[in-house]
Amino acid sequence: VQLQAYGGGLVQPGGSLRLSCAASGLAFYNYGIGWFRQAPGKAREPVSFSRTSEGAPYYAPAVKGRVTISRDSAKNTVYLQMNSLKPEDTATYYCGAGWPTIGPIESEYHYWGQGTQVTVSS
Repeated sequence: VQLQAYGGGLVQPGGSLRLSCAASGLAFYNYGIGWFRQAPGKAREPVSFSRTSEGAPYYAPAVKGRVTISRDSAKNTVYLQMNSLKPEDTATYYCGAGWPTIGPIESEYHYWGQGTQVTVSS
């Protein structure tokens, strides 16, 4: 099983980025996919997760209204569209996959990607 997170970069405040999490080696439709982030000196925190192709996604209060998670089952990929980015969104973003259900707790995820850096700065 492999999860590959990419799409991070340097963006100015108010800008947008789309992160991607490409999964291989697992039954994608059975797995929930989540995004977490970790800023320097802080604990990893949940950002958003999508349990399956159905059901409402979760968004952390800090990003709600600015972030959208989506799944492309044909590509085994989950996207995290982030708009109106703020300096406090600066962190390494990780995607995780879990079965049969996932939530905002890291231990519910069986597999993790390597992380992609997002830096929001002028």
